[in-house]
Amino acid sequence: MINKKKINLSEKIFIAGGSGMVGNATYKVLMKNGYGSKENDGIIMIPNRKELNLLESNNVRKWFRINRPTVVIMAAAKVGGILANTLEPYNFLSENLKIQTNVIEAAFQHNVKRFLFLGSSCIYPKFAHQPIKEESLLSGELESTNEWYAIAKIAGIKLCQALRKQYDFDAISLMPTNLYGPNDNYDSTNSHVMAALIKKFLLAKRDGIPSVTCWGTGTPLREFMHVSDLAKAILFSLEYWCPDDIDAPKDKNGNPLNYLNVGTGKDISIKALAKKIAKACKYEGEIIWDKNKPDGTPRKNLDVSNLRKIGWSSSIDLDKGINDTISGLLETKKFS
Repeated sequence: MINKKKINLSEKIFIAGGSGMVGNATYKVLMKNGYGSKENDGIIMIPNRKELNLLESNNVRKWFRINRPTVVIMAAAKVGGILANTLEPYNFLSENLKIQTNVIEAAFQHNVKRFLFLGSSCIYPKFAHQPIKEESLLSGELESTNEWYAIAKIAGIKLCQALRKQYDFDAISLMPTNLYGPNDNYDSTNSHVMAALIKKFLLAKRDGIPSVTCWGTGTPLREFMHVSDLAKAILFSLEYWCPDDIDAPKDKNGNPLNYLNVGTGKDISIKALAKKIAKACKYEGEIIWDKNKPDGTPRKNLDVSNLRKIGWSSSIDLDKGINDTISGLLETKKFS
C-alpha cells in the first residue's frame, strides 16, 4: 500500500557521491520526476571534491551549515572488487567510516528532513540462508574478501538506526545487490565482476585475443541490477517508505525494519554471466577459469519481498541491461 508522499518537489536535495554511477543515475531519475526544477523551487546539489571533501568533518559541517539541504542521499563510498579489498583493507574500512559518519552526523545536526543511506548486499553473512532476508544481518561470519567494506557499511546502517531510535531522526537505508550500468568503474583493480567481465571480453574482441581468463571457478551465484532500477528505488523509498508507518515492513518479531533489500530477486552463476557477456560482445574465443583465484561468497541472492510489498520492484531485464551497457560503452568509444 502506497502512502502519502513524504518529500515534495521543492526539496533541497544533496546527493553525496553524485558524480558516481549511483549518484548520476539518481540525479537523472530525480530530474525526470520534477525534482531540482526552478519552477518548483527545488534544488539538487552535487558538489565536487574541491567544494566538499567528505573525509574532512569540519568541511562537511561547514557545507551543511551554508547549504542547508532538506533531503540527503548518501551514495558516496570507497568501492571496489575482491582485488581492491584485499590490497587496501585499512583504506576501505577507515575511509568509508569517515565519509559516512561525517555526512550522517552533519545531516542530523542540521535537521535534515529525510536521510537515505546506501549499504550493500555484502553486509550479510557469507553463508546466509538464501534468499537473504534483512534479519540475516549480524547472524554469521562475513565473507573475508570484502569484510572491511562490509563492516563500514554495517556501522553506517546501525548509526542511522540508532539516530532514529534515540532522536527520531528520519534516516532509512537500502541494501542494493550488485550493480551495473552507465558510469560504472572499469579500472582493472577497482572494478566489480560485471564491469571486469565486460572489459575483458570487449578488449579480447577488439584485439583478437583467442582466450579470456576469468577469476575463480565460475560457480558462485550472484544477483545483478541495473543502476537505473536502484535510482528509481531510491526515489520511491524517499517518497513513500517510513519504518514508522503502520503498514511498513516489519521483522519476524514485529519490529520496524530500518533497512530494506533492493534487487531483482534473481541470480545467475558467474560462468553463465561470462557466457552471456561474451555473446553480447560477439566474442567467440575460449573462456578459461583460473581456479587459483578466490570465488568469494558461494551465493548472494536477496529476498526483495519487503520492498515489493510496499509497491516497488525492478523492471530492467538482465539481457537488455547488459546489451544497453555494452552499446553505450561502444558509442562512447571507451575501449576503442
